[in-house]
Amino acid sequence: MNKSLSVIALLLLLCSPAFSQTDDLAEEGNAAAQFNLGVIFAQDNNDAEAVKWYRLAAEQGYANAQFNLGFMYDSGRGVPQNDVEAVKWYRLAAEQGYANAQFNLGFMYANGEGVPQSDARAYLWFSMATAQGYEGASENRDIVSERLDVETRNSAQQLASRCFSSGFKDCE
Repeated sequence: MNKSLSVIALLLLLCSPAFSQTDDLAEEGNAAAQFNLGVIFAQDNNDAEAVKWYRLAAEQGYANAQFNLGFMYDSGRGVPQNDVEAVKWYRLAAEQGYANAQFNLGFMYANGEGVPQSDARAYLWFSMATAQGYEGASENRDIVSERLDVETRNSAQQLASRCFSSGFKDCE
């Protein structure tokens, strides 16, 4: 779509009753509406405004917004790139069972981005994402598994079991 059509589409959306209702709900503090506004602004490449709305929803514990805010920090969109902040928001979403965040958190641990590098922690989070059917997670889990000695792998598997059975509350 060319830029002029994108601008026209955005203007039509912003003038629509659905957007007006979403905007009103977001202003009233509705986390789902705040998240939806973040998505709208991100799709229009207005990343700073997207971050604003994601943050409002994320601070209320909305997992989708926490993940998206983590991604914005991870990629430096709308905010300065910051792996520590990305990990913070990914972890909050991961602990609510959000598989995308679990996968990204595994990646951050595997590569030592925002956290000390830990193949055992990467194994844990890739295992959580795998258990939820996240595509590609099992392959990444198996890669980091090969870098673990038997004792560490067994400990990581036990931690993964405990994490999953606790509803992602006992993961450290």
